Amino acid sequence: MAYLSCINPIAYVCYRVMPESIDQMQRRIEQIKEALMKIGDMRPGSLSEQYNVCGKSGCRCKDPKKPKRHGPYYQLSYTRSGKSKTEFVKKHMVAEVREQIQNYAKFRKLTEDWVEFSVKIAQARKTET
Repeated sequence: MAYLSCINPIAYVCYRVMPESIDQMQRRIEQIKEALMKIGDMRPGSLSEQYNVCGKSGCRCKDPKKPKRHGPYYQLSYTRSGKSKTEFVKKHMVAEVREQIQNYAKFRKLTEDWVEFSVKIAQARKTET
């Protein structure tokens, strides 16, 4: 049974995950390799928007009726080599960082699909002999 998987959910570029033949799966691996070559800069993680309260008395963020926090500040959080990391991202870099995060997700999906196809090819070859 075949089902659809999307390389880029934003653009809805989809393909069949379980092609019927080894040749089809090998062609799909070649397409994945081409797509991987087109991925730009990437980084793992998630981006969040933060608002803070300062310590100054009388500041707008401490107003008892309508407090207005400072921000937004952008924070990138990720885990690498088993360690959690957090970085602040300047406002002018937010769009670029979002794109890098999307590129990393694309990379992960494509490599996962490549491995899946490779395993299916190996299994198909095993049953052929």
